[in-house]
Amino acid sequence: MAKSKRDAASPETGNLDRQAILDFVRQHPEQANKRAIAKHFGIKGGARVWLKTLLKQLERDGLIEASAPKSRWNRQSLPGVLPLEILAPDQDGDMACLPIERDFRGAPPRIYLAEGTLETAPAPGDRVLAKIEPGEEGTFLARPFKTLPRPRLDIIVGVVEAGGTIRPTDKRIKNDFVIRHEDREAAEPGSLVRAEIMGTGRLDLPRARILEVLGKQDDVGAISLVSAAEHKLRLNFPDAALEEADAAGPVTEDGRTDFRDLQLVTIDGADARDFDDAVWAERLADDAGFRILVAIADVAHYVRPDSALDREAKLRGNSCYFPDRVLPMLPEALSNGWCSLVPHEDRGCLVADMRIDMEGRLTHRRFRRGIMRSAARLTYECVEAALNGTPDEELVPLVEPRLIPLRDAFEVLLAARERRGALDLDVPERVIELSEDKREVVDIRPRERLTSHHIIEEMMILANVAAAEALEAVEQSVMYRVHDHPDPIKLEHLANLLEGTPASLARGVRLTAGQLNGILKRVEGEDYAPMINEAVLRSQAQAVYAPRNIGHFGLGLRSYAHFTSPIRRYADLTVHRALIEAFGLGDGGEALGASDAPIPLGEQISECERRAAYAERSAKDRYLAAYHADHVGQVFEARVSSVTKFGLFAELDPSGAHALVPMGLLPDDRYDFNASQSRLEGRRWGRVFSLAQRLSLRLVEADGLTGSLVAEVVGEIEPSSFESLRPESPKSRSKPAAKSTRKKSKARRNDPRR
Repeated sequence: MAKSKRDAASPETGNLDRQAILDFVRQHPEQANKRAIAKHFGIKGGARVWLKTLLKQLERDGLIEASAPKSRWNRQSLPGVLPLEILAPDQDGDMACLPIERDFRGAPPRIYLAEGTLETAPAPGDRVLAKIEPGEEGTFLARPFKTLPRPRLDIIVGVVEAGGTIRPTDKRIKNDFVIRHEDREAAEPGSLVRAEIMGTGRLDLPRARILEVLGKQDDVGAISLVSAAEHKLRLNFPDAALEEADAAGPVTEDGRTDFRDLQLVTIDGADARDFDDAVWAERLADDAGFRILVAIADVAHYVRPDSALDREAKLRGNSCYFPDRVLPMLPEALSNGWCSLVPHEDRGCLVADMRIDMEGRLTHRRFRRGIMRSAARLTYECVEAALNGTPDEELVPLVEPRLIPLRDAFEVLLAARERRGALDLDVPERVIELSEDKREVVDIRPRERLTSHHIIEEMMILANVAAAEALEAVEQSVMYRVHDHPDPIKLEHLANLLEGTPASLARGVRLTAGQLNGILKRVEGEDYAPMINEAVLRSQAQAVYAPRNIGHFGLGLRSYAHFTSPIRRYADLTVHRALIEAFGLGDGGEALGASDAPIPLGEQISECERRAAYAERSAKDRYLAAYHADHVGQVFEARVSSVTKFGLFAELDPSGAHALVPMGLLPDDRYDFNASQSRLEGRRWGRVFSLAQRLSLRLVEADGLTGSLVAEVVGEIEPSSFESLRPESPKSRSKPAAKSTRKKSKARRNDPRR
């Protein structure tokens, strides 16, 4: 077909046509303005009119798009490197990015976060410099390689110092802030405060205005208060929500199935204050399987859609647990009162009535609204003892009829879990034990994983699956708990880490959780096994809440929805309401999306969950640092957990705290960072610091307010057993020759090994 007049090359431009212009824009997006194009192709005089017309036509055709009055970019191309801001995950769980420096007209390009070379994965709100690669269906992949400063903080949390300054508790903020003169009387030295940044003068420190005094630096709960304030967690309930909670009362029997004659029991930790789930099981005749009941507190009865309680719970998203306190999603009148399945008291509940066969398959499910009376409040430890043959006196009558069927049903479910290949990570969790007055850490110990823990875990998973499948069966929308497959780039990074080891990872194949379990099995018992478990964990996608189902990779499940903790998770409350609505179980029901758009709601509660997790983690780091404050100067055995271009992080024995060893506190040398193999390589003496390496470290700094631990290397440096399995890097095979005899001699005199 002949070219149209508008597509034809201008007489003054020779053979130049629209394709040549498009190719230039694609290759040089930062220069894609009319002037640059004209200069590149030598377009002069009247041909400029032709160029202007052509560019407008290409824009109308959707092939290029204007982002500023005089610049254009090709929809199929972006610059090789862009500064980006990380956005919250979308409904599919993918982390999207937005260019910082472009003012797009129309929709911005679809850029998704992929694995880069940063040591720490970026979080929503972070800014990064990233390499851009084309993706699928017109999308782009961003591989971050440098962290950029966040925009100026408006609010800080810190401690008031003598002299009228605020020292931030966020260790990423390096400077202090001067307090306004009118604030100095209210802010005594040692006060913990929230402050607003007010700007700075030419020669002065930045200024801040105190918004709130949180307490004293040495107050009980100061650490958790700081972590909560930093992550914008809500500390107090509004009066309207408290009034609704205080007005609550017992449920009636109307419209409810009576489960009070059954010996439902709660099994929780010894320090638990709220009990939102109870369990019961019996073996079916002829070994046909098991009937299992999971009864969950009927929170939907008390927290109605768009009530003051509902609005506050939605803003909180979930409860947050610190070593010294809980920030609950619901006021205590409900969370520890009417919505807690306390023993020997009538409580409303929503019951998942299920049957499984001897292969662990869910063969029947039914949801009923009921009234129950817990037969006993049991702890994991006492159940474990009872199953091992040493029950407490209170438990003796419950062992045979109640606990043995629960254990037997669990064993069937466990076998099914192993067959479907659910991910089985061994990442130890540590318990921080506080003194009776909660003023100091008295002990840090690994949390023991008991069979009783796993029994409850499997019962809850089964009920969550039943809830998702029940709603799907009646075509009701579901707020799923989804967990995507690992990003291929993260798996490539994991494969590089494991190269040459017995746990080597196949490349270019779509892995299952079961195959990752095989890797973990092969390193079981090795001293570097904890590091491999952590690396596999880091390779995983973030589980999120979404109304679109993509399955749960880690659990190996097609459909999964959180149902079992509506006291502490808003997502579970939406599932309860959906079940009540779908099956006509009374008042308080609501289909998902009836009052909120499902996708934004999923994003919101996922973000709340992340903030709470960050707050819990930062509080734990601060408690660990406070615990070590009395041990500065002591030497600890440690294991290298991360290697960066500015030093390394090591996990201290036995607390599990992570200390930074900055480059300046490593043995004297010049070190190169080998990113592909995660190690530091000394130029002079050939020392190598690598993952899983055992070191002796002297603690030189411990700050409980910021959570920072700093240490230096002492003693002999032995190579890691893990490193010996991996291919040697070319740089570490030989030491560079000295540039002169004099320098070589001087280096030898400074060699600490001599």
